[in-house]
Amino acid sequence: MTSTLLVAFGVWSWVIWPRFAVAIWQDDRSWHGGSPTSFLWVHALIVVASVVFGTAIGVLGIRGWWARRPVRGDGAGGPHSR
Repeated sequence: MTSTLLVAFGVWSWVIWPRFAVAIWQDDRSWHGGSPTSFLWVHALIVVASVVFGTAIGVLGIRGWWARRPVRGDGAGGPHSR
Protein backbone atom coordinates (compact mmCIF):
# COMPACT_ATOMS: atom_id res chain seq x y z
CA MET A 1 0.00 0.00 0.00
CA THR A 2 2.76 2.45 0.93
CA SER A 3 4.71 1.68 -2.24
CA THR A 4 1.62 2.38 -4.32
CA LEU A 5 1.21 5.75 -2.64
CA LEU A 6 4.86 6.62 -3.34
CA VAL A 7 4.55 5.63 -7.00
CA ALA A 8 1.30 7.60 -7.31
CA PHE A 9 3.05 10.65 -5.87
CA GLY A 10 5.87 10.28 -8.40
CA VAL A 11 3.42 10.02 -11.30
CA TRP A 12 1.42 12.96 -9.95
CA SER A 13 4.60 15.07 -9.88
CA TRP A 14 5.25 14.33 -13.56
CA VAL A 15 1.64 15.13 -14.49
CA ILE A 16 1.26 18.39 -12.57
CA TRP A 17 4.62 20.16 -12.49
CA PRO A 18 5.46 20.30 -16.21
CA ARG A 19 2.06 21.88 -16.89
CA PHE A 20 2.69 24.35 -14.08
CA ALA A 21 6.09 25.18 -15.63
CA VAL A 22 4.42 26.00 -18.95
CA ALA A 23 1.91 28.26 -17.17
CA ILE A 24 4.71 30.10 -15.36
CA TRP A 25 6.71 30.46 -18.59
CA GLN A 26 3.70 32.05 -20.27
CA ASP A 27 2.86 34.33 -17.33
CA ASP A 28 3.50 38.04 -17.96
CA ARG A 29 5.25 38.33 -14.58
CA SER A 30 7.98 35.94 -15.77
CA TRP A 31 9.50 38.37 -18.26
CA HIS A 32 10.53 42.02 -18.20
CA GLY A 33 12.03 43.49 -21.34
CA GLY A 34 12.77 40.01 -22.70
CA SER A 35 14.72 38.97 -19.59
CA PRO A 36 13.59 36.45 -16.98
CA THR A 37 12.42 37.89 -13.67
CA SER A 38 12.86 36.63 -10.12
CA PHE A 39 9.29 35.32 -10.37
CA LEU A 40 10.37 32.96 -13.16
CA TRP A 41 13.59 31.87 -11.44
CA VAL A 42 11.91 31.11 -8.12
CA HIS A 43 9.15 29.11 -9.75
CA ALA A 44 11.61 27.30 -12.02
CA LEU A 45 13.54 26.23 -8.92
CA ILE A 46 10.32 25.02 -7.28
CA VAL A 47 9.36 23.03 -10.39
CA VAL A 48 12.78 21.41 -10.75
CA ALA A 49 12.99 20.51 -7.05
CA SER A 50 9.47 19.08 -7.08
CA VAL A 51 10.10 16.93 -10.15
CA VAL A 52 13.41 15.68 -8.73
CA PHE A 53 11.86 14.83 -5.35
CA GLY A 54 8.79 13.32 -7.01
CA THR A 55 10.98 11.14 -9.21
CA ALA A 56 13.07 9.99 -6.24
CA ILE A 57 9.94 9.20 -4.22
CA GLY A 58 8.44 7.31 -7.17
CA VAL A 59 11.63 5.28 -7.56
CA LEU A 60 11.48 4.37 -3.87
CA GLY A 61 7.93 3.16 -4.42
CA ILE A 62 8.98 1.01 -7.38
CA ARG A 63 11.83 -0.44 -5.34
CA GLY A 64 9.31 -1.22 -2.61
CA TRP A 65 7.19 -3.11 -5.15
CA TRP A 66 10.26 -5.07 -6.27
CA ALA A 67 11.22 -5.88 -2.69
CA ARG A 68 7.78 -7.37 -1.99
CA ARG A 69 7.88 -9.72 -4.98
CA PRO A 70 8.51 -13.32 -4.04
CA VAL A 71 12.02 -14.54 -4.81
CA ARG A 72 11.91 -17.20 -7.50
CA GLY A 73 13.65 -20.41 -6.55
CA ASP A 74 14.31 -21.64 -10.09
CA GLY A 75 17.74 -20.03 -10.34
CA ALA A 76 16.56 -17.62 -13.03
CA GLY A 77 18.25 -14.72 -11.33
CA GLY A 78 16.88 -11.25 -11.06
CA PRO A 79 17.68 -8.07 -9.20
CA HIS A 80 17.60 -9.80 -5.80
CA SER A 81 18.96 -13.24 -6.61
CA ARG A 82 21.75 -14.67 -4.50
